[in-house]
Amino acid sequence: MSLSIQSPPESICVIRLSAIGDCCHTLPVIRTIQAAWPETRITWVIGETEFQLMNGVDGVDFITFDKRRGIHGLREIRARLRGKGFPLLLHMHASMRANFVSRMIPANIRIGFDRRRARDFQWLFTNQRIPWRPEQHVMDGLFGFVEFLGLKERVLRWDIPISEPDRQFASDAVGESTLVVAISPCTSQRFRNYRNWRAENFAAVAQYAHETYGAEIILTGAATQIEQEYGAAITAEASVPVKNLIGKTTLKQLLAILDRADLLICPDSGPAHMATTVGTPVIGLYATSNPGRTGPYNSLDLVVNRYPEAVNKEFGKPVNSLRWGQRVRDPDAMDLIRVGNVTAQIDIVLRSDRISSNNR
Repeated sequence: MSLSIQSPPESICVIRLSAIGDCCHTLPVIRTIQAAWPETRITWVIGETEFQLMNGVDGVDFITFDKRRGIHGLREIRARLRGKGFPLLLHMHASMRANFVSRMIPANIRIGFDRRRARDFQWLFTNQRIPWRPEQHVMDGLFGFVEFLGLKERVLRWDIPISEPDRQFASDAVGESTLVVAISPCTSQRFRNYRNWRAENFAAVAQYAHETYGAEIILTGAATQIEQEYGAAITAEASVPVKNLIGKTTLKQLLAILDRADLLICPDSGPAHMATTVGTPVIGLYATSNPGRTGPYNSLDLVVNRYPEAVNKEFGKPVNSLRWGQRVRDPDAMDLIRVGNVTAQIDIVLRSDRISSNNR
């Protein structure tokens, strides 16, 4: 099932406000549209934080939304779009906030998710819906929008620009190291969101990577209290040099660090998908969320996946009997991941050709 498009529209508006990882998934969708319809103008309504990463992406007009400004932020979007209109709106963010944003955008055809995925009543804010597909990765689900437009050939192109000063920042951080392993130990903080592995475990794998392969270890993350605490704990626990950059980078500088790194180790989080955009292998640590839905897209074979065991422990059922993407809310679930599970994946990456020669 697809929408009948007689000719490429002159313009399209895309809504994807957040989060970092989902915006990383959105960029190839936009590149796919541009490859098929090069004359079509693309406007992307995006969150302010996420724009800090995507700023400079060519061929896209960005309109930022500051959720902290509430109704005033909505009025600002309406003012920027006054007198404009779009033949197509791709409502790619199923949330009530995004629904309100969509009402500020004049569009004829308003495409959203099918009723099963249209959370927060998104279906009331659209007049066309993409077909439901079972058990998809988030990015595959977003590609459902371009398939609905009749476009079949995917363009998996991530070309987020990194400035020379940001590349120099990463080069200075790495120094003369020939092998770099980045660790981003924490996820964003949400209610009952138990995705963080223990700091002492990260310290153990950092020590292993350094002692076995001579890798430079770099910690990355935001300036939240828990991430600062993790950084201090890992640095103190590991008996090898660790460069702690937690809270000391912009998103662009973090992307430059990940581009320079040969490997990233992290739980289900935005940096996993940022690393994917620059071709860096990711060892994802998954127990409370399903990597089939949210894992690092090009490194799913490297994921340490204890989600099935965690599901069985909490629900007494196999994964395929639950709602796709069902979260595990057990605070101890990540303890199912052992240090040896991660060091085995480190061996796979650092002993293979997965490491880009451009990073060395």
